[in-house]
Amino acid sequence: MSKGSPFASFLIIGTTCFFLGLLFASFPYDYYVLWATPETSSSPGLSDSAAITAAREPYMARLETHCRIMHQSPPLINRILHIAIGTGLLGFLVKLYKPSEANMLFDGASLVLYMCGITVYVANIVKGLRVVTDGSYGLDPSGKPIEADASKDGAAMVMGRDDSLRVLAASNTILAVILMGVLILQAGQWYAQTREDAEIDEFRMQDEKKAMAKAQGAGGEKAKVDGKKNK
Repeated sequence: MSKGSPFASFLIIGTTCFFLGLLFASFPYDYYVLWATPETSSSPGLSDSAAITAAREPYMARLETHCRIMHQSPPLINRILHIAIGTGLLGFLVKLYKPSEANMLFDGASLVLYMCGITVYVANIVKGLRVVTDGSYGLDPSGKPIEADASKDGAAMVMGRDDSLRVLAASNTILAVILMGVLILQAGQWYAQTREDAEIDEFRMQDEKKAMAKAQGAGGEKAKVDGKKNK
Protein backbone atom coordinates (compact mmCIF):
# COMPACT_ATOMS: atom_id res chain seq x y z
CA MET A 1 0.00 0.00 0.00
CA SER A 2 1.48 3.28 -1.06
CA LYS A 3 1.54 5.96 1.59
CA GLY A 4 -0.93 8.77 0.97
CA SER A 5 -0.21 12.42 1.51
CA PRO A 6 -0.58 13.31 5.21
CA PHE A 7 -1.49 16.87 4.24
CA ALA A 8 -4.28 15.65 1.93
CA SER A 9 -5.60 13.42 4.72
CA PHE A 10 -5.54 16.44 7.02
CA LEU A 11 -7.62 18.43 4.51
CA ILE A 12 -10.21 15.65 4.24
CA ILE A 13 -10.48 14.90 7.96
CA GLY A 14 -10.38 18.57 8.95
CA THR A 15 -13.20 19.64 6.65
CA THR A 16 -15.28 16.57 7.57
CA CYS A 17 -14.97 17.35 11.27
CA PHE A 18 -15.81 20.99 10.53
CA PHE A 19 -19.10 19.98 8.89
CA LEU A 20 -19.89 17.53 11.70
CA GLY A 21 -19.41 20.40 14.14
CA LEU A 22 -21.92 22.51 12.23
CA LEU A 23 -24.43 19.66 12.26
CA PHE A 24 -23.86 19.08 15.98
CA ALA A 25 -24.70 22.73 16.60
CA SER A 26 -28.07 22.09 14.93
CA PHE A 27 -28.77 18.90 16.89
CA PRO A 28 -30.34 20.65 19.93
CA TYR A 29 -32.91 22.20 17.58
CA ASP A 30 -33.55 18.91 15.74
CA TYR A 31 -33.84 16.71 18.81
CA TYR A 32 -37.42 17.40 19.88
CA VAL A 33 -38.55 17.99 16.31
CA LEU A 34 -37.49 14.56 15.06
CA TRP A 35 -36.08 12.26 17.73
CA ALA A 36 -38.00 12.76 20.96
CA THR A 37 -41.40 13.86 22.14
CA PRO A 38 -41.51 16.66 24.71
CA GLU A 39 -43.41 16.12 27.93
CA THR A 40 -47.06 16.87 27.39
CA SER A 41 -49.62 17.94 29.95
CA SER A 42 -53.06 16.47 29.55
CA SER A 43 -55.42 19.19 28.40
CA PRO A 44 -59.18 18.69 28.13
CA GLY A 45 -60.48 18.56 24.59
CA LEU A 46 -57.10 17.66 23.03
CA SER A 47 -56.23 14.29 21.54
CA ASP A 48 -52.80 12.74 22.06
CA SER A 49 -51.55 13.78 18.61
CA ALA A 50 -52.81 17.32 19.11
CA ALA A 51 -51.14 17.49 22.53
CA ILE A 52 -47.83 16.29 21.05
CA THR A 53 -48.08 18.83 18.24
CA ALA A 54 -48.75 21.60 20.75
CA ALA A 55 -45.79 20.50 22.89
CA ARG A 56 -43.48 20.47 19.86
CA GLU A 57 -44.57 23.89 18.64
CA PRO A 58 -41.97 25.89 20.67
CA TYR A 59 -39.19 23.66 19.36
CA MET A 60 -40.49 23.99 15.80
CA ALA A 61 -40.41 27.76 16.20
CA ARG A 62 -36.83 27.66 17.51
CA LEU A 63 -35.68 25.45 14.63
CA GLU A 64 -37.43 27.77 12.17
CA THR A 65 -35.67 30.80 13.65
CA HIS A 66 -32.33 29.00 13.61
CA CYS A 67 -32.74 28.06 9.94
CA ARG A 68 -33.67 31.61 8.99
CA ILE A 69 -30.62 33.01 10.77
CA MET A 70 -28.36 30.52 8.98
CA HIS A 71 -29.87 31.16 5.55
CA GLN A 72 -29.82 34.95 5.98
CA SER A 73 -26.23 35.01 7.24
CA PRO A 74 -23.75 37.43 5.59
CA PRO A 75 -22.19 36.33 2.27
CA LEU A 76 -18.85 35.80 4.02
CA ILE A 77 -20.33 32.86 5.96
CA ASN A 78 -21.51 31.18 2.75
CA ARG A 79 -18.11 31.72 1.14
CA ILE A 80 -16.33 30.13 4.08
CA LEU A 81 -18.67 27.12 3.85
CA HIS A 82 -18.09 26.72 0.11
CA ILE A 83 -14.32 27.12 0.55
CA ALA A 84 -14.43 24.32 3.14
CA ILE A 85 -16.31 22.09 0.68
CA GLY A 86 -13.73 22.83 -2.02
CA THR A 87 -10.89 22.15 0.43
CA GLY A 88 -12.22 18.65 1.04
CA LEU A 89 -12.47 18.01 -2.69
CA LEU A 90 -8.90 19.26 -3.12
CA GLY A 91 -7.73 16.75 -0.52
CA PHE A 92 -9.39 13.90 -2.42
CA LEU A 93 -7.85 15.04 -5.72
CA VAL A 94 -4.37 15.07 -4.16
CA LYS A 95 -4.78 11.60 -2.63
CA LEU A 96 -6.26 10.12 -5.81
CA TYR A 97 -3.52 11.45 -8.09
CA LYS A 98 -1.81 8.32 -9.48
CA PRO A 99 -3.63 6.13 -6.95
CA SER A 100 -2.80 2.61 -5.86
CA GLU A 101 -5.42 -0.09 -5.38
CA ALA A 102 -5.70 0.75 -1.69
CA ASN A 103 -6.18 4.46 -2.46
CA MET A 104 -8.92 3.60 -4.94
CA LEU A 105 -10.64 1.45 -2.32
CA PHE A 106 -10.58 3.76 0.68
CA ASP A 107 -10.27 7.22 -0.87
CA GLY A 108 -12.56 6.34 -3.78
CA ALA A 109 -15.30 5.19 -1.40
CA SER A 110 -14.72 8.27 0.77
CA LEU A 111 -15.09 10.52 -2.27
CA VAL A 112 -18.36 8.81 -3.22
CA LEU A 113 -19.72 9.44 0.29
CA TYR A 114 -18.47 13.03 0.21
CA MET A 115 -20.29 13.66 -3.08
CA CYS A 116 -23.44 12.06 -1.62
CA GLY A 117 -23.15 14.52 1.26
CA ILE A 118 -22.88 17.44 -1.16
CA THR A 119 -25.97 16.14 -2.97
CA VAL A 120 -27.95 15.98 0.27
CA TYR A 121 -26.78 19.48 1.16
CA VAL A 122 -27.78 20.99 -2.19
CA ALA A 123 -30.99 19.04 -2.80
CA ASN A 124 -32.48 18.95 0.70
CA ILE A 125 -30.80 21.34 3.12
CA VAL A 126 -30.35 24.39 0.88
CA LYS A 127 -33.83 23.96 -0.55
CA GLY A 128 -35.30 23.50 2.93
CA LEU A 129 -33.54 26.60 4.27
CA ARG A 130 -34.90 28.61 1.35
CA VAL A 131 -38.45 27.38 1.98
CA VAL A 132 -38.21 28.14 5.71
CA THR A 133 -36.83 31.64 5.08
CA ASP A 134 -39.53 32.47 2.52
CA GLY A 135 -42.26 30.74 4.50
CA SER A 136 -43.42 29.15 1.23
CA TYR A 137 -44.72 25.93 2.75
CA GLY A 138 -46.91 24.01 0.33
CA LEU A 139 -46.18 26.44 -2.53
CA ASP A 140 -44.68 25.75 -5.94
CA PRO A 141 -41.70 27.78 -7.28
CA SER A 142 -44.12 30.34 -8.75
CA GLY A 143 -45.67 30.94 -5.32
CA LYS A 144 -48.99 29.25 -6.07
CA PRO A 145 -50.44 26.70 -3.63
CA ILE A 146 -49.91 23.08 -4.67
CA GLU A 147 -53.20 21.33 -5.22
CA ALA A 148 -53.78 18.28 -3.04
CA ASP A 149 -55.17 16.33 -6.03
CA ALA A 150 -51.88 16.74 -7.89
CA SER A 151 -49.93 15.25 -5.01
CA LYS A 152 -52.03 12.08 -5.11
CA ASP A 153 -50.95 11.43 -8.69
CA GLY A 154 -47.28 11.82 -7.72
CA ALA A 155 -46.84 14.99 -9.74
CA ALA A 156 -46.25 17.08 -6.62
CA MET A 157 -46.16 16.70 -2.86
CA VAL A 158 -47.81 19.03 -0.41
CA MET A 159 -45.61 19.57 2.65
CA GLY A 160 -46.65 21.84 5.45
CA ARG A 161 -44.49 23.66 7.96
CA ASP A 162 -44.05 20.75 10.39
CA ASP A 163 -43.22 18.23 7.66
CA SER A 164 -40.72 20.58 6.02
CA LEU A 165 -38.90 21.13 9.31
CA ARG A 166 -38.83 17.38 10.00
CA VAL A 167 -37.38 16.71 6.54
CA LEU A 168 -34.71 19.34 7.19
CA ALA A 169 -33.84 17.75 10.54
CA ALA A 170 -33.71 14.29 8.93
CA SER A 171 -31.43 15.63 6.19
CA ASN A 172 -29.02 16.89 8.86
CA THR A 173 -28.95 13.41 10.39
CA ILE A 174 -28.38 11.72 7.02
CA LEU A 175 -25.54 14.12 6.25
CA ALA A 176 -23.95 13.44 9.65
CA VAL A 177 -24.05 9.68 9.04
CA ILE A 178 -22.45 10.14 5.61
CA LEU A 179 -19.65 12.28 7.03
CA MET A 180 -18.99 9.77 9.81
CA GLY A 181 -18.65 7.14 7.08
CA VAL A 182 -15.92 9.28 5.49
CA LEU A 183 -14.05 9.41 8.81
CA ILE A 184 -14.41 5.64 9.30
CA LEU A 185 -12.97 4.95 5.85
CA GLN A 186 -10.05 7.30 6.45
CA ALA A 187 -9.38 5.64 9.81
CA GLY A 188 -9.56 2.23 8.12
CA GLN A 189 -7.00 3.33 5.56
CA TRP A 190 -4.66 4.53 8.32
CA TYR A 191 -5.06 1.25 10.23
CA ALA A 192 -4.45 -0.90 7.14
CA GLN A 193 -1.37 1.14 6.22
CA THR A 194 -0.01 0.92 9.77
CA ARG A 195 -0.49 -2.86 9.86
CA GLU A 196 1.19 -3.27 6.49
CA ASP A 197 4.17 -1.15 7.53
CA ALA A 198 4.51 -3.22 10.73
CA GLU A 199 4.46 -6.49 8.77
CA ILE A 200 7.05 -5.16 6.30
CA ASP A 201 9.32 -4.13 9.19
CA GLU A 202 8.89 -7.56 10.77
CA PHE A 203 9.81 -9.35 7.54
CA ARG A 204 12.82 -7.07 7.10
CA MET A 205 14.04 -7.85 10.63
CA GLN A 206 13.66 -11.58 10.00
CA ASP A 207 15.66 -11.31 6.77
CA GLU A 208 18.38 -9.37 8.57
CA LYS A 209 18.55 -12.00 11.34
CA LYS A 210 18.82 -14.78 8.75
CA ALA A 211 21.57 -12.89 6.92
CA MET A 212 23.48 -12.34 10.19
CA ALA A 213 23.13 -16.00 11.17
CA LYS A 214 24.34 -17.06 7.74
CA ALA A 215 27.30 -14.69 7.95
CA GLN A 216 28.20 -15.99 11.42
CA GLY A 217 27.97 -19.58 10.19
CA ALA A 218 30.22 -18.84 7.24
CA GLY A 219 32.72 -17.12 9.55
CA GLY A 220 32.78 -20.11 11.91
CA GLU A 221 33.43 -22.55 9.08
CA LYS A 222 36.26 -20.35 7.79
CA ALA A 223 37.82 -20.26 11.27
CA LYS A 224 37.74 -24.06 11.45
CA VAL A 225 39.39 -24.36 8.06
CA ASP A 226 42.14 -21.94 9.08
CA GLY A 227 42.69 -23.87 12.31
CA LYS A 228 43.19 -27.16 10.45
CA LYS A 229 45.68 -25.53 8.09
CA ASN A 230 47.72 -24.24 11.02
CA LYS A 231 47.91 -27.73 12.51
